[in-house]
Parts: sequence; C-alpha cells; structure tokens
Amino acid sequence: MCIFCKIVAGEIPAYTIYEDASVLAFLDISQVTKGHTLVIPKTHVPNIYAMRPDVAEGVFKALPNVASAIKDAFNPIGLNLINNNDQPLQSVFHLHFHLLPRYPDDGIHIGLEKATPNISKDTYEAIQSDIIQHLKNES
Repeated sequence: MCIFCKIVAGEIPAYTIYEDASVLAFLDISQVTKGHTLVIPKTHVPNIYAMRPDVAEGVFKALPNVASAIKDAFNPIGLNLINNNDQPLQSVFHLHFHLLPRYPDDGIHIGLEKATPNISKDTYEAIQSDIIQHLKNES
C-alpha cells in the first residue's frame, strides 16, 4: 500500500484540508511555501495516464475550492498547480496535484526555458496529428 493510500486509510496522520467521498486534500509535509497542499483521489491511481474520467471529475471539482481557500487564507500573489507523472519528478506513485502558493521573493523558479524556437507550420501540424491519432473516444 502506498503512503497516500495509508493516509486515506487513516494509518498515517495528515493535516487534512478537505475531504469528500472521492478526494482528499492535505498539507504537503515539505511546505515548500506556506499552504502547500496536495489534492489526491482516494482511489489509488498511479498517474494521470491511468485516471478514469469519474476520478478526474472528483479531483477537478475539488481543486478550485481548495485553491480558493488557500488564496483567501494567505493572500499569495499566485499559485502553481503542479502534477508530475513518471520520470523525472514523480516521487509518490499515487496521482496527486500540488497547489503551491506563490509569494514575493519565495525563491522558486518554475520555467520552460528550453523551448524550441522557430517551429514551422508543418512541424506543428505533424505534432498535432500525432497526438490526435492517439486520443481515446470517451463518449
């Protein structure tokens, strides 16, 4: 059983922020910034690739509510929503979303500096086509 499943089961304590039938939100033990919170489905899902639509519905319904509570409580200048899947950064293999409040001079830098410059229209269209071919019909 993973550490987050143990938290859901009550075997490991956590500082719970929000809970409903399908979702749990609790303070990240690291508190990278004040109010750093994790939102997880109670059902064990290893990553976003394995998340069913009904699980997504519960998680994404809870996220704005928890984010707004963090904003109201601490008045951050912004908030990052972070989700890591597989390599290189997923450390707990139970789907989770970090709500990371941002403050002036918090020292955190999240950037996408390694962007590919001057992509041609043909390249964009090839990338678009490759992704569309792999979409699953959810209807």
